[in-house]
Amino acid sequence: MATSIEGYQMARRGRARAALATAAIGSFVAGTISTVLLSVLAVPMARFAVMFRAADYFALAVLAMVAVTALVGRSMTRGLLSLALGLFVGLVGIDSLTGQARFTFGSVNLLDGVNIVVVIVGLFAIGETLHLASRPHDVPSTVAPLEPARGFAWLTREDWRRSWRPWLRGTALGFPFGALPSGGAELPTFLSYTYESKRSKHRDEFGEGAIEGVAGPEAANNASFSGVLVPLLTLGIPTSATAAVMLAAFQIFNVQPGPDLFDEGGALVWALIASLYLGNVLLLLLNLPLIRLWVKVLQIPRPVLYSGILVFATLGVYAVSGSVFQVLLAYAIGVVGFFMRRYDFPIAPVILGLILGPMMEEQFRRALSLSNGDFGVFVSRPLTVVLLSLAVLALVVPYTPRLLARGRGDRVLAKVALGEDD
Repeated sequence: MATSIEGYQMARRGRARAALATAAIGSFVAGTISTVLLSVLAVPMARFAVMFRAADYFALAVLAMVAVTALVGRSMTRGLLSLALGLFVGLVGIDSLTGQARFTFGSVNLLDGVNIVVVIVGLFAIGETLHLASRPHDVPSTVAPLEPARGFAWLTREDWRRSWRPWLRGTALGFPFGALPSGGAELPTFLSYTYESKRSKHRDEFGEGAIEGVAGPEAANNASFSGVLVPLLTLGIPTSATAAVMLAAFQIFNVQPGPDLFDEGGALVWALIASLYLGNVLLLLLNLPLIRLWVKVLQIPRPVLYSGILVFATLGVYAVSGSVFQVLLAYAIGVVGFFMRRYDFPIAPVILGLILGPMMEEQFRRALSLSNGDFGVFVSRPLTVVLLSLAVLALVVPYTPRLLARGRGDRVLAKVALGEDD
Protein backbone atom coordinates (compact mmCIF):
# COMPACT_ATOMS: atom_id res chain seq x y z
CA MET A 1 0.00 0.00 0.00
CA ALA A 2 2.73 2.47 0.96
CA THR A 3 4.82 1.57 -2.09
CA SER A 4 1.93 2.22 -4.47
CA ILE A 5 1.76 5.90 -3.48
CA GLU A 6 5.07 6.82 -5.14
CA GLY A 7 5.45 3.75 -7.38
CA TYR A 8 2.33 4.62 -9.32
CA GLN A 9 3.48 8.21 -9.80
CA MET A 10 6.91 7.00 -10.98
CA ALA A 11 5.18 4.80 -13.55
CA ARG A 12 3.12 7.76 -14.76
CA ARG A 13 6.38 9.67 -15.29
CA GLY A 14 7.82 6.84 -17.37
CA ARG A 15 9.99 5.51 -14.54
CA ALA A 16 8.27 2.16 -14.00
CA ARG A 17 11.51 0.23 -14.54
CA ALA A 18 13.32 2.21 -11.86
CA ALA A 19 10.40 1.78 -9.43
CA LEU A 20 10.33 -2.00 -9.92
CA ALA A 21 14.11 -2.25 -9.71
CA THR A 22 14.47 -0.29 -6.47
CA ALA A 23 11.63 -2.37 -4.98
CA ALA A 24 13.32 -5.64 -5.96
CA ILE A 25 16.82 -4.62 -4.86
CA GLY A 26 15.48 -3.06 -1.65
CA SER A 27 13.66 -6.29 -0.85
CA PHE A 28 16.85 -8.26 -1.45
CA VAL A 29 18.98 -5.95 0.72
CA ALA A 30 16.44 -5.83 3.54
CA GLY A 31 15.74 -9.55 3.39
CA THR A 32 19.43 -10.45 3.53
CA ILE A 33 20.29 -8.06 6.37
CA SER A 34 17.22 -9.01 8.40
CA THR A 35 17.99 -12.71 7.95
CA VAL A 36 21.47 -12.10 9.35
CA LEU A 37 19.87 -10.26 12.27
CA LEU A 38 17.45 -13.15 12.75
CA SER A 39 20.39 -15.54 12.96
CA VAL A 40 22.15 -13.43 15.60
CA LEU A 41 19.44 -11.63 17.56
CA ALA A 42 16.41 -13.94 17.57
CA VAL A 43 16.64 -15.05 21.19
CA PRO A 44 17.64 -11.66 22.73
CA MET A 45 14.87 -9.85 20.79
CA ALA A 46 12.30 -12.41 21.87
CA ARG A 47 13.24 -11.77 25.50
CA PHE A 48 12.79 -8.03 24.95
CA ALA A 49 9.44 -8.53 23.21
CA VAL A 50 8.14 -10.55 26.16
CA MET A 51 8.67 -7.45 28.34
CA PHE A 52 5.83 -5.62 26.54
CA ARG A 53 2.63 -5.40 28.58
CA ALA A 54 -0.90 -4.45 27.55
CA ALA A 55 -0.34 -0.74 28.33
CA ASP A 56 2.84 -0.76 26.22
CA TYR A 57 1.02 -2.21 23.21
CA PHE A 58 -1.71 0.41 23.59
CA ALA A 59 0.89 3.19 23.67
CA LEU A 60 2.70 1.71 20.66
CA ALA A 61 -0.53 1.64 18.63
CA VAL A 62 -1.30 5.26 19.61
CA LEU A 63 2.19 6.35 18.59
CA ALA A 64 1.96 4.61 15.21
CA MET A 65 -1.45 6.05 14.36
CA VAL A 66 -0.64 9.57 15.52
CA ALA A 67 2.77 9.65 13.80
CA VAL A 68 1.44 8.53 10.43
CA THR A 69 -1.69 10.73 10.64
CA ALA A 70 0.24 13.83 11.70
CA LEU A 71 2.93 13.52 9.06
CA VAL A 72 0.97 12.23 6.05
CA GLY A 73 -1.16 14.63 4.06
CA ARG A 74 -1.45 18.39 4.04
CA SER A 75 -4.09 18.79 6.75
CA MET A 76 -4.00 17.20 10.19
CA THR A 77 -7.75 17.74 10.53
CA ARG A 78 -8.43 15.68 7.41
CA GLY A 79 -5.93 13.07 8.59
CA LEU A 80 -7.61 12.73 11.99
CA LEU A 81 -11.05 12.45 10.35
CA SER A 82 -9.70 9.67 8.11
CA LEU A 83 -8.24 7.95 11.16
CA ALA A 84 -11.58 8.23 12.98
CA LEU A 85 -13.31 6.58 10.01
CA GLY A 86 -10.85 3.69 10.14
CA LEU A 87 -11.31 3.31 13.90
CA PHE A 88 -15.10 3.26 13.48
CA VAL A 89 -14.98 0.57 10.78
CA GLY A 90 -12.67 -1.46 13.04
CA LEU A 91 -15.34 -1.45 15.78
CA VAL A 92 -17.95 -3.12 13.57
CA GLY A 93 -18.70 -6.73 14.54
CA ILE A 94 -18.65 -8.79 17.72
CA ASP A 95 -16.70 -7.35 20.64
CA SER A 96 -13.77 -9.70 21.32
CA LEU A 97 -14.00 -9.23 25.11
CA THR A 98 -17.76 -9.19 25.77
CA GLY A 99 -19.22 -10.98 22.74
CA GLN A 100 -21.69 -8.16 22.09
CA ALA A 101 -22.54 -7.06 18.55
CA ARG A 102 -21.51 -3.48 17.77
CA PHE A 103 -22.60 -1.23 14.87
CA THR A 104 -23.99 -4.16 12.90
CA PHE A 105 -27.40 -2.42 12.46
CA GLY A 106 -29.10 -5.79 12.79
CA SER A 107 -27.25 -7.35 9.85
CA VAL A 108 -25.80 -10.82 10.38
CA ASN A 109 -23.38 -10.11 7.53
CA LEU A 110 -21.51 -7.63 9.74
CA LEU A 111 -21.14 -9.85 12.81
CA ASP A 112 -17.65 -10.90 11.69
CA GLY A 113 -16.67 -7.29 11.14
CA VAL A 114 -15.45 -5.66 7.95
CA ASN A 115 -12.70 -7.67 6.27
CA ILE A 116 -9.49 -5.69 5.75
CA VAL A 117 -9.33 -7.01 2.17
CA VAL A 118 -12.74 -5.51 1.44
CA VAL A 119 -11.62 -2.10 2.72
CA ILE A 120 -8.29 -2.15 0.89
CA VAL A 121 -9.88 -3.21 -2.41
CA GLY A 122 -12.64 -0.63 -1.96
CA LEU A 123 -10.33 2.30 -1.21
CA PHE A 124 -7.31 1.51 -3.36
CA ALA A 125 -8.82 -0.31 -6.35
CA ILE A 126 -12.47 0.70 -6.72
CA GLY A 127 -12.18 4.18 -5.23
CA GLU A 128 -9.04 5.05 -7.20
CA THR A 129 -10.54 3.72 -10.43
CA LEU A 130 -13.71 5.77 -9.96
CA HIS A 131 -11.62 8.84 -9.18
CA LEU A 132 -9.50 8.53 -12.31
CA ALA A 133 -12.44 7.57 -14.53
CA SER A 134 -14.29 10.69 -13.38
CA ARG A 135 -11.47 12.90 -14.63
CA PRO A 136 -10.88 11.76 -18.22
CA HIS A 137 -9.56 15.16 -19.28
CA ASP A 138 -7.23 15.54 -16.28
CA VAL A 139 -5.59 12.13 -16.70
CA PRO A 140 -3.79 11.36 -19.99
CA SER A 141 -5.04 8.34 -21.91
CA THR A 142 -1.63 6.72 -21.50
CA VAL A 143 1.26 7.18 -19.11
CA ALA A 144 4.41 8.97 -20.16
CA PRO A 145 6.70 7.01 -22.50
CA LEU A 146 9.18 4.83 -20.67
CA GLU A 147 12.51 6.49 -20.13
CA PRO A 148 15.34 4.78 -22.00
CA ALA A 149 17.01 2.08 -19.88
CA ARG A 150 20.34 3.25 -18.55
CA GLY A 151 22.61 2.56 -15.61
CA PHE A 152 23.12 -0.71 -13.75
CA ALA A 153 20.00 -2.83 -13.01
CA TRP A 154 17.66 -0.17 -14.49
CA LEU A 155 18.85 2.40 -11.93
CA THR A 156 20.96 5.47 -12.66
CA ARG A 157 23.78 6.58 -10.39
CA GLU A 158 21.44 9.21 -8.91
CA ASP A 159 18.81 6.51 -8.21
CA TRP A 160 21.38 4.39 -6.37
CA ARG A 161 22.49 7.40 -4.34
CA ARG A 162 18.93 8.21 -3.31
CA SER A 163 17.90 4.59 -2.60
CA TRP A 164 20.59 2.96 -0.51
CA ARG A 165 19.93 4.93 2.67
CA PRO A 166 16.14 4.31 2.57
CA TRP A 167 16.88 0.61 2.08
CA LEU A 168 18.91 0.56 5.29
CA ARG A 169 16.48 2.73 7.24
CA GLY A 170 13.55 0.59 6.09
CA THR A 171 15.39 -2.50 7.28
CA ALA A 172 16.06 -0.86 10.64
CA LEU A 173 12.33 -0.14 11.02
CA GLY A 174 10.95 -3.39 9.64
CA PHE A 175 12.89 -5.99 11.61
CA PRO A 176 12.22 -4.81 15.20
CA PHE A 177 8.54 -4.09 14.52
CA GLY A 178 8.13 -7.54 12.99
CA ALA A 179 9.79 -9.09 16.03
CA LEU A 180 7.10 -7.81 18.39
CA PRO A 181 4.49 -10.47 19.29
CA SER A 182 1.80 -8.27 17.74
CA GLY A 183 4.02 -7.05 14.91
CA GLY A 184 3.54 -7.06 11.17
CA ALA A 185 4.41 -5.14 8.03
CA GLU A 186 1.75 -2.40 8.20
CA LEU A 187 3.38 -0.24 10.89
CA PRO A 188 6.97 -0.18 9.61
CA THR A 189 6.01 0.34 5.96
CA PHE A 190 3.86 3.38 6.68
CA LEU A 191 6.37 4.75 9.19
CA SER A 192 9.17 4.30 6.66
CA TYR A 193 7.23 6.19 4.00
CA THR A 194 6.39 8.98 6.45
CA TYR A 195 9.98 9.27 7.65
CA GLU A 196 11.40 9.38 4.12
CA SER A 197 8.86 11.99 3.03
CA LYS A 198 9.90 14.31 5.87
CA ARG A 199 13.68 13.94 5.86
CA SER A 200 14.38 13.62 2.14
CA LYS A 201 16.19 16.42 0.32
CA HIS A 202 13.62 15.92 -2.45
CA ARG A 203 10.47 16.43 -0.36
CA ASP A 204 8.83 18.34 -3.17
CA GLU A 205 8.83 15.15 -5.28
CA PHE A 206 6.74 13.15 -2.79
CA GLY A 207 3.32 12.60 -4.24
CA GLU A 208 4.85 13.06 -7.70
CA GLY A 209 7.09 9.96 -7.81
CA ALA A 210 9.96 10.07 -5.29
CA ILE A 211 12.11 6.95 -5.46
CA GLU A 212 12.74 7.07 -1.70
CA GLY A 213 9.02 6.47 -1.17
CA VAL A 214 9.39 3.12 -2.94
CA ALA A 215 12.78 2.06 -1.59
CA GLY A 216 12.03 2.58 2.12
CA PRO A 217 8.63 0.86 2.45
CA GLU A 218 9.69 -2.09 0.30
CA ALA A 219 12.73 -2.67 2.50
CA ALA A 220 10.64 -2.30 5.67
CA ASN A 221 8.06 -4.75 4.33
CA ASN A 222 10.61 -7.45 3.56
CA ALA A 223 12.61 -6.94 6.75
CA SER A 224 9.49 -7.27 8.85
CA PHE A 225 8.97 -10.86 7.69
CA SER A 226 12.29 -11.99 9.11
CA GLY A 227 11.27 -10.18 12.28
CA VAL A 228 7.95 -12.09 12.31
CA LEU A 229 9.97 -15.31 12.56
CA VAL A 230 11.39 -14.20 15.93
CA PRO A 231 8.16 -14.65 17.94
CA LEU A 232 7.25 -17.66 15.79
CA LEU A 233 10.46 -19.59 16.42
CA THR A 234 11.18 -18.50 19.99
CA LEU A 235 7.66 -18.11 21.46
CA GLY A 236 5.47 -20.13 19.07
CA ILE A 237 3.35 -17.02 18.33
CA PRO A 238 2.33 -16.47 14.67
CA THR A 239 1.75 -12.77 13.98
CA SER A 240 0.93 -13.00 10.26
CA ALA A 241 -0.95 -15.32 7.92
CA THR A 242 2.34 -16.67 6.52
CA ALA A 243 3.65 -17.36 10.04
CA ALA A 244 0.41 -19.19 10.88
CA VAL A 245 0.88 -21.48 7.85
CA MET A 246 4.48 -22.14 8.92
CA LEU A 247 3.34 -22.96 12.46
CA ALA A 248 0.91 -25.52 11.03
CA ALA A 249 3.77 -27.03 9.00
CA PHE A 250 5.89 -27.30 12.17
CA GLN A 251 3.07 -29.14 13.92
CA ILE A 252 2.74 -31.59 11.03
CA PHE A 253 6.34 -32.62 11.71
CA ASN A 254 5.71 -32.70 15.49
CA VAL A 255 7.98 -29.70 16.05
CA GLN A 256 6.83 -27.22 18.69
CA PRO A 257 8.33 -23.73 18.33
CA GLY A 258 9.45 -22.21 21.61
CA PRO A 259 12.48 -21.18 23.66
CA ASP A 260 14.07 -24.64 23.29
CA LEU A 261 13.58 -24.94 19.55
CA PHE A 262 17.10 -23.76 18.67
CA ASP A 263 18.53 -26.52 20.88
CA GLU A 264 16.15 -29.37 20.13
CA GLY A 265 15.37 -28.64 16.47
CA GLY A 266 18.49 -26.75 15.46
CA ALA A 267 18.87 -28.57 12.14
CA LEU A 268 15.36 -27.58 11.02
CA VAL A 269 15.68 -23.97 12.21
CA TRP A 270 19.02 -23.36 10.51
CA ALA A 271 17.77 -25.05 7.33
CA LEU A 272 14.82 -22.63 7.39
CA ILE A 273 17.14 -19.64 7.85
CA ALA A 274 19.39 -20.91 5.05
CA SER A 275 16.34 -21.12 2.77
CA LEU A 276 15.68 -17.44 3.48
CA TYR A 277 19.14 -16.53 2.17
CA LEU A 278 18.52 -18.63 -0.94
CA GLY A 279 15.03 -17.19 -1.42
CA ASN A 280 16.34 -13.61 -1.32
CA VAL A 281 18.87 -14.37 -4.04
CA LEU A 282 16.24 -16.04 -6.24
CA LEU A 283 13.91 -13.09 -5.63
CA LEU A 284 16.48 -10.78 -7.18
CA LEU A 285 17.41 -13.12 -10.03
CA LEU A 286 13.75 -13.53 -11.03
CA ASN A 287 12.56 -9.95 -10.54
CA LEU A 288 15.18 -7.90 -12.35
CA PRO A 289 15.06 -9.77 -15.71
CA LEU A 290 11.23 -9.77 -15.65
CA ILE A 291 10.97 -5.99 -15.27
CA ARG A 292 10.94 -5.75 -19.06
CA LEU A 293 7.77 -7.89 -19.00
CA TRP A 294 5.97 -6.16 -16.11
CA VAL A 295 6.20 -2.71 -17.69
CA LYS A 296 4.14 -3.99 -20.64
CA VAL A 297 1.10 -3.51 -18.38
CA LEU A 298 1.51 0.23 -18.95
CA GLN A 299 0.63 -0.24 -22.61
CA ILE A 300 -2.91 -1.42 -21.80
CA PRO A 301 -5.47 1.27 -22.80
CA ARG A 302 -6.94 2.97 -19.75
CA PRO A 303 -10.63 2.05 -20.35
CA VAL A 304 -9.64 -1.63 -20.61
CA LEU A 305 -7.39 -1.30 -17.56
CA TYR A 306 -10.15 0.34 -15.46
CA SER A 307 -12.73 -2.27 -16.36
CA GLY A 308 -10.21 -5.04 -15.71
CA ILE A 309 -9.40 -3.62 -12.27
CA LEU A 310 -13.09 -3.52 -11.34
CA VAL A 311 -13.65 -7.09 -12.57
CA PHE A 312 -10.70 -8.51 -10.65
CA ALA A 313 -11.56 -6.43 -7.57
CA THR A 314 -15.07 -7.90 -7.61
CA LEU A 315 -13.76 -11.45 -8.09
CA GLY A 316 -11.15 -10.96 -5.36
CA VAL A 317 -13.65 -9.78 -2.75
CA TYR A 318 -16.10 -12.57 -3.62
CA ALA A 319 -13.32 -15.19 -3.50
CA VAL A 320 -12.29 -14.04 -0.01
CA SER A 321 -15.79 -13.70 1.45
CA GLY A 322 -18.11 -15.79 -0.73
CA SER A 323 -20.72 -13.11 -0.11
CA VAL A 324 -22.47 -10.75 -2.50
CA PHE A 325 -23.06 -8.45 0.48
CA GLN A 326 -19.29 -8.04 0.95
CA VAL A 327 -18.94 -7.19 -2.76
CA LEU A 328 -21.59 -4.48 -2.43
CA LEU A 329 -19.88 -3.27 0.75
CA ALA A 330 -16.58 -3.01 -1.13
CA TYR A 331 -18.25 -0.84 -3.77
CA ALA A 332 -19.84 1.33 -1.06
CA ILE A 333 -16.40 1.80 0.50
CA GLY A 334 -15.08 2.54 -2.98
CA VAL A 335 -17.58 5.39 -3.31
CA VAL A 336 -16.38 6.74 0.05
CA GLY A 337 -12.80 6.44 -1.20
CA PHE A 338 -13.77 8.31 -4.36
CA PHE A 339 -15.03 11.29 -2.34
CA MET A 340 -11.98 11.12 -0.07
CA ARG A 341 -9.71 11.41 -3.12
CA ARG A 342 -11.89 14.17 -4.56
CA TYR A 343 -11.64 16.29 -1.38
CA ASP A 344 -8.01 15.41 -0.56
CA PHE A 345 -8.52 13.19 2.49
CA PRO A 346 -5.56 10.82 3.04
CA ILE A 347 -6.29 7.10 2.69
CA ALA A 348 -3.44 5.67 4.78
CA PRO A 349 -4.91 6.67 8.20
CA VAL A 350 -8.13 4.78 7.39
CA ILE A 351 -6.23 1.54 6.83
CA LEU A 352 -4.03 2.09 9.87
CA GLY A 353 -7.04 2.81 12.09
CA LEU A 354 -8.79 -0.32 10.83
CA ILE A 355 -5.75 -2.52 11.46
CA LEU A 356 -4.55 -1.09 14.76
CA GLY A 357 -7.86 0.13 16.23
CA PRO A 358 -9.14 -3.26 17.45
CA MET A 359 -5.73 -4.15 18.88
CA MET A 360 -5.44 -0.76 20.61
CA GLU A 361 -8.92 -1.07 22.13
CA GLU A 362 -8.33 -4.63 23.31
CA GLN A 363 -5.00 -3.78 24.95
CA PHE A 364 -6.47 -0.61 26.52
CA ARG A 365 -9.32 -2.54 28.13
CA ARG A 366 -7.03 -5.39 29.15
CA ALA A 367 -4.65 -2.95 30.86
CA LEU A 368 -7.54 -1.37 32.78
CA SER A 369 -8.89 -4.79 33.70
CA LEU A 370 -5.52 -5.91 35.10
CA SER A 371 -5.18 -2.66 37.07
CA ASN A 372 -8.76 -2.76 38.43
CA GLY A 373 -9.72 0.33 36.46
CA ASP A 374 -6.72 2.42 37.52
CA PHE A 375 -5.73 4.76 34.66
CA GLY A 376 -2.38 5.23 36.35
CA VAL A 377 -1.27 2.02 34.65
CA PHE A 378 -0.57 4.11 31.53
CA VAL A 379 2.02 6.25 33.35
CA SER A 380 3.46 3.66 35.70
CA ARG A 381 5.89 1.99 33.29
CA PRO A 382 8.78 3.94 31.71
CA LEU A 383 8.27 2.28 28.31
CA THR A 384 4.60 3.30 28.20
CA VAL A 385 5.43 6.87 29.19
CA VAL A 386 8.13 7.14 26.52
CA LEU A 387 5.82 5.86 23.77
CA LEU A 388 2.96 8.17 24.75
CA SER A 389 5.38 11.12 24.99
CA LEU A 390 6.57 10.41 21.47
CA ALA A 391 2.95 10.38 20.32
CA VAL A 392 2.42 13.84 21.83
CA LEU A 393 5.59 15.06 20.10
CA ALA A 394 4.31 13.69 16.79
CA LEU A 395 1.22 15.86 17.18
CA VAL A 396 3.20 18.97 18.15
CA VAL A 397 6.13 18.78 15.72
CA PRO A 398 4.18 19.59 12.51
CA TYR A 399 2.95 22.84 14.08
CA THR A 400 6.31 23.90 15.57
CA PRO A 401 7.75 25.62 12.44
CA ARG A 402 4.47 27.51 11.94
CA LEU A 403 4.43 28.70 15.58
CA LEU A 404 8.08 29.74 15.43
CA ALA A 405 7.50 31.64 12.20
CA ARG A 406 4.48 33.38 13.72
CA GLY A 407 6.53 34.31 16.79
CA ARG A 408 9.29 35.80 14.64
CA GLY A 409 6.68 37.71 12.63
CA ASP A 410 5.11 39.17 15.79
CA ARG A 411 8.52 40.35 17.02
CA VAL A 412 9.25 42.05 13.70
CA LEU A 413 5.87 43.80 13.77
CA ALA A 414 6.52 44.96 17.34
CA LYS A 415 9.87 46.44 16.33
CA VAL A 416 8.31 48.21 13.37
CA ALA A 417 5.60 49.65 15.60
CA LEU A 418 8.26 50.98 18.01
CA GLY A 419 10.30 52.42 15.17
CA GLU A 420 13.28 50.16 15.83
CA ASP A 421 15.64 48.78 13.23
CA ASP A 422 15.48 45.07 12.50
